[in-house]
Amino acid sequence: MPNVENCVICGRPFGRPELLSKHHLIPKSKGGKNTETILIHNICHQKIHSVFTEKELRDEFHTVKKLVEQEEIVKFVKWISKKDPDFYERNKRMKRK
Repeated sequence: MPNVENCVICGRPFGRPELLSKHHLIPKSKGGKNTETILIHNICHQKIHSVFTEKELRDEFHTVKKLVEQEEIVKFVKWISKKDPDFYERNKRMKRK
């Protein structure tokens, strides 16, 4: 069972509750309203949505394993792993919806 005290994307411990969010593995806009969610840091959540389109998330990147294996996310995790759990910075959007 995964450690619910750490983010499943970056592996860092959770910090302040207001810097956490739930990510729908299948986007709500693509039929995932009542599907599985994961609790992750806001910065990790924003990174996911800056890298992938909603369609890509639904069709290909709908598991934690798939997300964390993607090259841009691997680079992000390497960078963010050195930051404090409460570190937050807005991500730039890379792809369209």
